[in-house]
Amino acid sequence: MSGRPKIFDNEAVIEKAADLFWSQGYEITSTEDLLRAMGIGKGSFYLAFKGGKKELYEKVLEKVSQKELNTLKDNIAKSLAPVEEIKKLFRSIAKAPKATNLKGCIFGNTLAEFSNNDAQIMQIAARHLKELETVFQLTIEQAQAAGQMQSKDDSHLLARYLITTWNGLGISRRLYPDPKALSGLIEMQLGILD
Repeated sequence: MSGRPKIFDNEAVIEKAADLFWSQGYEITSTEDLLRAMGIGKGSFYLAFKGGKKELYEKVLEKVSQKELNTLKDNIAKSLAPVEEIKKLFRSIAKAPKATNLKGCIFGNTLAEFSNNDAQIMQIAARHLKELETVFQLTIEQAQAAGQMQSKDDSHLLARYLITTWNGLGISRRLYPDPKALSGLIEMQLGILD
């Protein structure tokens, strides 16, 4: 006779799973790896995530996306210089620990890993990056209207440039995880926002 499934904090186990998926990727991460990292049993896992590992991964992406976008939007809303919040986001890559930089961007990693085999998961990652692009665009428009930027380039083009830069940094941060190497590169790229 099996015992009752363990009761656990759903948010906490999703965070633990997020860290493991971000470090290893989806394919390499086994269900057993997840159970160990989350500290839950198989029965509890399948009760909480009926779709198994795939459902958990989707929830991880949604949670990370929501958290990152909400933090950025809140910082922008509170700032007198909203473009500086975008710059801080990029600069945070250079300030991140080497171990973090070696993992890249979970959304860029997902697009690369799922580009040929799971459109649904790929769309979740793509949606996050497009929402980030929209935040960039609206912030640039606001800064241009307030005279806080010299550039009068099209806000949509600038936002797309920034998302392209962000995606490129997802790889570059793995090649050059050293803060000094990344800082110079990031500052050069952020010059477009002056």
